[in-house]
Amino acid sequence: MERASLRGLLQDPRYRHLRRRALVALAAGVVFGVLLGGWRIGLTAAILAWAADSVYRARTMSTVPAWRRASAAERRTEAQLKKLERSGYLTLHARAIPGSEAQIDHLVVGPTGVYAVDSEKWDKRLPVRVQTHRKLFHGPFNRKPRLDEARWEAAQASDLISKALGREITVVPSLAIYGPAIPWRILNIRDVDVFSGGLVRKWITKRERSLTTAEIDAIYRAAERVLPARYPE
Repeated sequence: MERASLRGLLQDPRYRHLRRRALVALAAGVVFGVLLGGWRIGLTAAILAWAADSVYRARTMSTVPAWRRASAAERRTEAQLKKLERSGYLTLHARAIPGSEAQIDHLVVGPTGVYAVDSEKWDKRLPVRVQTHRKLFHGPFNRKPRLDEARWEAAQASDLISKALGREITVVPSLAIYGPAIPWRILNIRDVDVFSGGLVRKWITKRERSLTTAEIDAIYRAAERVLPARYPE
C-alpha cells in the first residue's frame, strides 16, 4: 500500500517538478563528481543544481503571492477577461482545487464553453519552441510538468462541476504566456492550448456558441461552489 501511494505521489502532476529537480541534482552530482574526482565536489554540485532549479521555478511559474495580490500575468489576463463580461462571459479568479495546492488562475464560463486559463510570466530572454507538438521548451527547460499540471487542473474542475450538475461539462485547459515571443498563434500541446497572453480573448471567442444564458449561469454557480477561492475574503 505504501509503495502504491509513493508511486501515485510521484505521478501526481503537482509533484513532478520535485522528481525533475532530484534528477537534475543527481545528474550534476555524478557528472561533476566523476570529472573532478571527488564526492564532496559532486555533492556540492548537486546542492547547487537543486537550488538553481528551485530559483528558476520560483521565477517562472505562476503563483498567487501570500499577501493575495495577483501576479502581473494574472492581472493582465484579468483585464482582458473583464472586457468579455458585456458578451455574456463570467469569470472566477484564483480558484483552488480541493485537496491540493493547485489552483486555476481564471475559470471562464460563456457562450462558447468553459475554460481554465493559467497565466504564465516567463523570462523573455529565453526562446519558446515546440517539438512534434508534444514537447514544449522554454530555453533548455522542458515544460511538460507545467502542461500536465494545467491539464490535470482542468480535468479536476470538469469532474467537480459535472458531478454538481449531473451532466458532463468539459473544461478546456490553456497556458497564456507573457514575456517571450511565441512563434505561433494557438497551438495544442499535450491537450493544452498554448498561446501568447495577448490572445486570451480571441482564443475564447473564436469558438462556436454552445451554451445558453441559463446554462452559463448554472455552470458558473456550480463552479463557484465546488472550486473555492484560494484566498477568500
